[in-house]
Amino acid sequence: MGEKILRSIRGAVCAENTVESIIKNVGDLCRTLFRDNGISGSEIVNVQFTVTQDLDEINPATAFRRAKDLGIDSSAVPLFCSQEPVVKGMLPRVVRIMVTAYMDSESKTVPVYINGAEKLRPDLAGA
Repeated sequence: MGEKILRSIRGAVCAENTVESIIKNVGDLCRTLFRDNGISGSEIVNVQFTVTQDLDEINPATAFRRAKDLGIDSSAVPLFCSQEPVVKGMLPRVVRIMVTAYMDSESKTVPVYINGAEKLRPDLAGA
């Protein structure tokens, strides 16, 4: 195993504007991102979310705390959330994430775009 370096991994998920949908989809996004990148809770420096203005039933950081079976102790993770800038033609109902974590220097980061957010990264289609 190589030296640990600081990396950021991005992702996004679409959700309906309900508490249940946002919790479920933020949980799915985080579980997949942590699993696909081999990240444990002790390696996470922080998690940052942005959310489009049309998702206003629950803050994604709160959804993260309420999500079950993330594979990490979410209570110890520093979180930050802000509103995504409004841009004409933007994809609606999106939660974006950036996880900053210490990872093996030899490992590649695996971005995760799911549940309709794949449109944001067509370069990852079929990856």
